[in-house]
Amino acid sequence: MAPVLTAVTDHVHFAQTDLVNWTLVTGDDGVILIDAGFPGSRPDVLASLGELGFGVTDVRAILLTHAHIDHFGTAIWFAETHGTPVYCHADEVGHAKREYLEQASPLAVAAHAWQPRWLRWSVAIMRKGALTHAGIPSTLAFTEDLGAVLPGAPVAVPTPGHTGGHCSYLVDGVLVAGDALITGHPVASRPGPQLLPSMFNHDDAACRRSLSALGMLDAEVLLPGHGPLWRGPVRDAVDQATHASVS
Repeated sequence: MAPVLTAVTDHVHFAQTDLVNWTLVTGDDGVILIDAGFPGSRPDVLASLGELGFGVTDVRAILLTHAHIDHFGTAIWFAETHGTPVYCHADEVGHAKREYLEQASPLAVAAHAWQPRWLRWSVAIMRKGALTHAGIPSTLAFTEDLGAVLPGAPVAVPTPGHTGGHCSYLVDGVLVAGDALITGHPVASRPGPQLLPSMFNHDDAACRRSLSALGMLDAEVLLPGHGPLWRGPVRDAVDQATHASVS
């Protein structure tokens, strides 16, 4: 589906699609993206920018929650074609450069192919470029000083587990959680706040520790990497996800 763009605050806008989400943060001198969808999400990413009155050259930077292809695919094109700066947590830089890869194995995914929702999802993401192996050699580590001068002044919240250097961001009082805490997924058995299935996570125990850390944040809106936005105390979303992970 085409992205549904929701104004969360005056400066934070949430782009939701059926496969993956991204966030746009506007300022007086441009816009930043937090995540950027699949390689095949490019028309949708550009459309979401255009809906807010911005073009490619207005993108000051792209911040990655992590370097899985569904979250940084279009960032590859931005960096290669337009020299757009791309940043992520220092522990994720090597992953973004594709010095190594942390993701579910094709065999693990194939083991679920008999389930219709998994098969539909697998076909859909391959059409969006999920098998792309390119990295972003120019990726740099996100720093506090950098965040202070970007639109929305994003603040990093390290949330390792889904990948070794996964990082969420606080911006304008909103939590952009990437895949540290989601509210739905095409292969999920139920809607609502939850962790991704363990086969997608680099370190399940670290995922649960990061979830607990998110529960201590004083934020009232959650923007997940997958699923609809969540309005209400983030700690309540964490409680639901924690209960789901042990039930």
